[in-house]
Amino acid sequence: HNYFSKKFTPAVIEFVDIAGLVKGASRGEGLGNKFLANIRGCDAIVHVVRCFDDANVTHVEGSTDPLRDIDIINTELIMADLEMIDRRIDKAQKNAKGGDKRFNHEVEVFTALRDYMNEGNLARTFECSDDDAAMIATSDLLTLRKTIYAANLSENDVNQPEACKYFTQVQELAAKEGSEVLPICAKLEADIAELDEYEERQMFLEEIGLKESGVARLIKAAYKLLDLQTFFTTGADESRAWTFRRGMKAPQTAGIIHTDFERGFIRAEVIAFDDLMACGTMAAAKEKGLVRSEGKEYVMQDGDIVLFRFNV
Repeated sequence: HNYFSKKFTPAVIEFVDIAGLVKGASRGEGLGNKFLANIRGCDAIVHVVRCFDDANVTHVEGSTDPLRDIDIINTELIMADLEMIDRRIDKAQKNAKGGDKRFNHEVEVFTALRDYMNEGNLARTFECSDDDAAMIATSDLLTLRKTIYAANLSENDVNQPEACKYFTQVQELAAKEGSEVLPICAKLEADIAELDEYEERQMFLEEIGLKESGVARLIKAAYKLLDLQTFFTTGADESRAWTFRRGMKAPQTAGIIHTDFERGFIRAEVIAFDDLMACGTMAAAKEKGLVRSEGKEYVMQDGDIVLFRFNV
């Protein structure tokens, strides 16, 4: 809604398309380590899994089997992680020999994790105390990354994914490891992407019985998975969306805009997006008492529109 400002800057979430992973990548097959390095730079993984049969579309493994495909990728990620864990244990053992007892516990935790992952398990399903989990999190393991399985369905199945046996297999697996599943149809998405106009896209979606495109749903799912929310700043020149982690307090979110805002934070003047839309103008919202003054302990909410007061 761009009637307050000359310019509107939306929030950005970046998706990196990484070429497919093949068996043996952790040993350098295919793109190998380059592929794994690309994942290291990401906050979460979207794994597109084939859940349709089509003799005209070849599959690198020769048949449709989403559980096998997921297992191939996860095995490669686990093998890469195990190498990192071995290096971490070696380093901790050396430090412990130097007389620093703290490192004995680190050796114990990472050894237990190694045993667990050697059985084919992912680091993110390893059960341990919060303190130990925080220590493991410093190791940048690939299988700690939160994951969305994008189940690539046929045009016929995308509207009733539960009727597709491949989809329900992926659902069950995801539930076990605490991952998300998103039904999409890559063929339809390609068709949607070719339409330039927003109206044309909406008409096309309605025709095929979908509320929004798979890409839109993927963006929302990724936001939720990473615990991200949006707040807005607005003025005559620009309205802008900013991304923050759920649970952040007002001064921390002010710091996203500029460190000075956090350092000299006095208060935040806040109105909910829906309240402002209902009132139409900021002046009308103020008259109704919907603009609140919030202090340092205020936990920012998704959709807040904020004016930060600060003094440096």
